[in-house]
Amino acid sequence: MNNKVALVFTGGTISMRIDEETGGAVPYLSGKEIINLIPEINDIAEIEIYDFGKYPGPHMTLDLMMQLKDVVKNFLERSEINGVVITHGTDTLEETAYLLDLTLNSEKPIVITGSMKNTSEPDWDGKKNLIDSILVASSKNCRDLGVLVCLNGEINAASEVSKIYSDEIESFKSLDFGLLGFVQKNRVIINRTPRKKEFIPSDKIEKDIDIILVHADMSDKFFRFSADSGAKGVVVEALGVGNVPPKAFDGIKYIREKNIPVVLTSRCPAGETMDIYSYYGAGKWLKKIGVIFADYLNGQKAKIKLGLLLSLGLDEEEIKRWFEEI
Repeated sequence: MNNKVALVFTGGTISMRIDEETGGAVPYLSGKEIINLIPEINDIAEIEIYDFGKYPGPHMTLDLMMQLKDVVKNFLERSEINGVVITHGTDTLEETAYLLDLTLNSEKPIVITGSMKNTSEPDWDGKKNLIDSILVASSKNCRDLGVLVCLNGEINAASEVSKIYSDEIESFKSLDFGLLGFVQKNRVIINRTPRKKEFIPSDKIEKDIDIILVHADMSDKFFRFSADSGAKGVVVEALGVGNVPPKAFDGIKYIREKNIPVVLTSRCPAGETMDIYSYYGAGKWLKKIGVIFADYLNGQKAKIKLGLLLSLGLDEEEIKRWFEEI
């Protein structure tokens, strides 16, 4: 068999089963034990298993994501490896996927998958998701598409997809642009390429970045605390297309007076940020004080991107260009 795929296991629900003492699902199975539940995978490709860890999604950290990036990079540099599949907890899957998408520069397919059901449940979706992901990682049609997220038979771009349902099989959607393709009867079908494909050549990430969610009648308290506690950057999840209440604007202005970069996203699940309103606290006021608009990125992705850019020592104009122009 000429097709060889690296399979990197990090934990998540796909590795879990019900703990008899607590009655809840916990990470349990190793990579080999999971593959033993799906022997037909070996008919698709030669599998090389790497056990990175048994982390639930909420236990993944930025440091672990950067370590995972190095592991995946080492596999990609081996000529006999055609692609890499990573299993991951779904709660933070989109963040790890986006970090890898920004920091890995390879034509080989990189696929992240997981499951919404654990192995103790009769409708465990991990089997199909793993089979589909191996097919995607083996497909020549999936080369040079960046990092791909494959669950529920759907293929999405890491830069575009988010988890939008808390506990549904079809949890991952690209609400703005739609899926890239799908897997059907062991065929991988690609309909389009990702809207953006970026590479940030960084081996570290600035972690001290706060995300602040805006709501009605918000005060300036959290903005001032963030600035005074030494945050290196702030991501604001604003209302609508990028507007905030008056007192929240005063708080953002306080941050900007300390020359701390502020990136603006929307708390809406889809849509971009724009400066089309001009009342106090609206987009044009935010633009005037140097707030950076994040295009279609959500808050968690904007934090990943800002952290990587700050780690390179870029000034605000360069950071703004990465968000608003590239």
